[in-house]
Amino acid sequence: MNNATASVNTAGKISLEDAEATTEKVLKDIQAMLNAEDIYTNAVQQQMLTSHVKAMVLRSITGEPLPEVDKELFDEISADSMRMAEQVVDLFENLPIEEAYLLSVHFEVAKDNNS
Repeated sequence: MNNATASVNTAGKISLEDAEATTEKVLKDIQAMLNAEDIYTNAVQQQMLTSHVKAMVLRSITGEPLPEVDKELFDEISADSMRMAEQVVDLFENLPIEEAYLLSVHFEVAKDNNS
């Protein structure tokens, strides 16, 4: 994401015991990214984001696939939200791009808090 953010590179390198620490690190990185963009989540949005990131980290460890995602459902997501989501997914070596589609929704919804 930026020079101060190290990749978690989870492709077989972390175990289930490391999932919580990895989740916290990724959430911290996301918060820094959102703060830099002046995007803020409310309590419910933060809870949903946390839940998604936990599941994403677990999928990176277990290799569990996502259900099929129709890319066209995300046509209205802004390029900025998608870019941020791709940066987060790129922290991992083994997650599909569909993770970014789903994650981008959290960022897009949080942008509405600034309106």
